[in-house]
Amino acid sequence: MHDMMLLIEPLIPRLRRYARVLLRDSAAADDLVQDCLERAISRWHQRRADGDARTWLFTILHNLAMNRIRQTARRGAHVPVEDASPAAIARAPDQESRIHQRDVMQALDRLPDDQRAVLLLVTIEELSYADTAKALDVPIGTVMSRLSRARLRLRDEIAGREQPAVPSLRRVK
Repeated sequence: MHDMMLLIEPLIPRLRRYARVLLRDSAAADDLVQDCLERAISRWHQRRADGDARTWLFTILHNLAMNRIRQTARRGAHVPVEDASPAAIARAPDQESRIHQRDVMQALDRLPDDQRAVLLLVTIEELSYADTAKALDVPIGTVMSRLSRARLRLRDEIAGREQPAVPSLRRVK
């Protein structure tokens, strides 16, 4: 039990950060991390002894988050009345950095879920391509291509360039 806590405890801040970016709600993210930790502790005996605990925990967290996102999409977004005050919504940001941060977050929100997950795990959580591939259960080449497309699309979105509706194909004979 002590060994398990030594492996899990240092990862909690990283799990919370990843969950907050995925769910965009700190309370829901904290609940998600708690569910992830409960699942990891209750199923610790199922973990491969030679496997990386960090990758295993991020896999659990990612799968739980995707289930919640799908569930929210089916049910629709819930907005508490106390969070919808007109003053908080109508106030414009007063600093340019906040505007840039908002633009980056909106561009990140517009990325497809698979590209956003790869981008966050590789760039923010600093997982290797191999660990990211294990966490998302995809081939490493898929991780690299999704990361490349995510970076390109994010750059274009922030620069204000329109995304083509259909990518142009070149005819090769």
